Amino acid sequence: MADDPYATLGVSRNASDEDIRRAFRKLAKEYHPDISKGNEERFRKVSSAYEILGDADKRRAFDRGEIDARGEPRHPGFRQYARNGARAGAGAGAAGFEEFGFGDIFSDIFGGMGRGGAAGGPRSNFSAKGQDVRYTLEVDFLEAAAGATKRVTLPSGGMLDLNVPAGVTDGQVLRLKGKGQRGVGAAEAGDALIEIRVRPHPQFKREDDDILIDVPITIDEAVLGAKVEVPTISGRVQITIPKGTSSGRVFRLKGKGVKAAGRSEPGDQLITVRIVLPENIDDTLAYFFSEWRQKNHYDPGRK
Repeated sequence: MADDPYATLGVSRNASDEDIRRAFRKLAKEYHPDISKGNEERFRKVSSAYEILGDADKRRAFDRGEIDARGEPRHPGFRQYARNGARAGAGAGAAGFEEFGFGDIFSDIFGGMGRGGAAGGPRSNFSAKGQDVRYTLEVDFLEAAAGATKRVTLPSGGMLDLNVPAGVTDGQVLRLKGKGQRGVGAAEAGDALIEIRVRPHPQFKREDDDILIDVPITIDEAVLGAKVEVPTISGRVQITIPKGTSSGRVFRLKGKGVKAAGRSEPGDQLITVRIVLPENIDDTLAYFFSEWRQKNHYDPGRK
């Protein structure tokens, strides 16, 4: 009994035509005799399954139970499928591939191999681009913001210095051309795809190209005003806290954010000040505010 073509291609019965085509391309490339010796039978089964599911009329007939997995009619009246099945029985023959549209697919998959290779002819011209390789690289927050050079160990064991561009974001993928697996024949190597993971920073947060930071100030600095030193991604700077500054006020440092690739201007740094009271309120401070509260009516706008 022939295998279920859906199971052979590893797709569900409600798979789209594109899902089926994609599954066949993957399996055909994996089991093609020019690549994987000893898998000729598996390749034949994959091709036979696609002969059924890759043809819209045959697929519908199979789903209705009118033909079996070999394309044979289950009852009289569908002899045209038997004839098609007989022609397809040539399996990997060139006529069979052209019959079911395999020529275009194999041309896409195997590039320079050409029709002769797919039909079992000369294989010396076969070529296929190498597979891409993927892995993850962790970088510090400041390295991602300002850019850095990181030494990377490739899957092949080779080493290279990777230029991490300024402004790279968490989850961004960098492509290293030709650093993947070797190609077959004269084809080019695949690429290395490096997904960047940015470690969080204890103070800074990023929003687009802006840098956000909370800065604590004392109650006297908020009341009387002061000059306060704050960190930025490029070093420490001094800002002026005006007299009577409330907690939660935001100060903007123009151009102190991230200068991302392709952007003409860097972002800004947004500083949110938070008034932090001393851990111990001494008698002098408590007495002062007690007297002040008795003499002044102050409504902060609570509702």
